[in-house]
Amino acid sequence: MKKARVIPYPCWAATSLWSANFSTLSVLILSLAVLGIGDGLIVLSGLGSTPWTVLSQGVARQTEISIGWSSFFISGVVMLLWLPLKLRFGLGTILNIIVIAFFLGITTKILPQPTALSGQIAFGIVGILLYGLGTAFYLTCHLGAGPRDGLMVGLCQHFHLKVGVVRTTLEVSVCLLGFILGGTVGISTLIFASGIGWIVQGYLNLISRLPHSLNERPDLN
Repeated sequence: MKKARVIPYPCWAATSLWSANFSTLSVLILSLAVLGIGDGLIVLSGLGSTPWTVLSQGVARQTEISIGWSSFFISGVVMLLWLPLKLRFGLGTILNIIVIAFFLGITTKILPQPTALSGQIAFGIVGILLYGLGTAFYLTCHLGAGPRDGLMVGLCQHFHLKVGVVRTTLEVSVCLLGFILGGTVGISTLIFASGIGWIVQGYLNLISRLPHSLNERPDLN
């Protein structure tokens, strides 16, 4: 019997890290765009950003570049940290860097920032839900993890640590550095850090119940 996997294999899942069929790429790009838009809404809510976006904000303010370019630069630096961990990247890793940064930048540029508290709360809630939705669908494409997700997995494997310990340590450290550089920390930051994992898991559970979706890797031979 094959061991069940945490991330299901829906009909659009790739057969390798560099598979490029139309359905897989379509789902991947759309899900990364949704993730980037969700991240942008969280930023615009003014109630605090995701930990990594707090760092992007801080770097952007210190260097006077856009938050999109800041996110792109940070992703590149994180990728360098993959080298000593001997991590494998795929097409999804590269598109993760480009697409998320693009839609994060576009969203924060073209949408007006809400001034009423109700609007801020709505932006924050919708942003977190979209972020979780995009994350779940991009992971089910099985084309490689994004820079930050990959770093977390690599550290867990290399040092034999639990995911919770590594993820919490990374997010707290990144958030603290971003706050020092001028990033915005607030209630959304805390909600994201404590709840995004459960939101993603919920979406993955829904995807696993779709027709033709498997909870284990199919036999590709």
